[in-house]
Amino acid sequence: MQFTIVMPVLAALLFLGLLAMQALGRWTARRSSDADATRLGAIEGAVFGLLGLLLAFTFSGAASRFNDRRELIVQEANDAGTSYLRLDLVDEPARQTMKQELRDYVDARLATYQDSGDAAARQAAARATELQGRLWQAAITAVHAQPDITAMLLPPFNDLFDIASTRFAASSNHPPMIIYLMLVAITLACSFLAGFAFGPGQTRHRIATWAFAGVISIALYVVVDLEYPRYGFIRVDSADVFLSQARASMR
Repeated sequence: MQFTIVMPVLAALLFLGLLAMQALGRWTARRSSDADATRLGAIEGAVFGLLGLLLAFTFSGAASRFNDRRELIVQEANDAGTSYLRLDLVDEPARQTMKQELRDYVDARLATYQDSGDAAARQAAARATELQGRLWQAAITAVHAQPDITAMLLPPFNDLFDIASTRFAASSNHPPMIIYLMLVAITLACSFLAGFAFGPGQTRHRIATWAFAGVISIALYVVVDLEYPRYGFIRVDSADVFLSQARASMR
């Protein structure tokens, strides 16, 4: 799915839909009395207020989740670096074997999110899960041989593996689709009411008509783009550099 192509197309369709609903509102108003249009002030205020409230909440939630995902990447990079340094406490030859497996694990974690192919990403995730089990068993074996390093070795690995699950959960955390469908429905209703309010007059208010449709379409597009920061134009890829730097330091 080419998200970067699909989303602008959907935003353009929404823009055209808003223009069409305003035209329908004007057409309906011209077949009603002027008094009918003036009585809609309270209804317009309530519906537009609801739209503003929903947009504010969805944008705030999307921005918050976007920042949380960036922070989780930094946290995983810190956990990976700490785990690698703690391996210096392990005696040879297990030390070099575990270090190589940890390097492979970080490579797999990077590929899980950087690869654009769904099949390749799933394969990388499966490889990371396999390496988790091998690294944990190697760590258990190491602390059995060296009980004095247990408190230093096991917690960083536990944190490293936990953050992988946390990142997966965060990447899958989105509002229900019904929220977006409701937003679209309310924006179309608001567009109809705006057209109805302009209808009785002689002036078409072209600037206001296009500005309303454009602003609402862009706002909804940005909200969705923030929700899926691996596919659109607003991305968390820049935060991957921290995990890449942690991997580069593993020599």
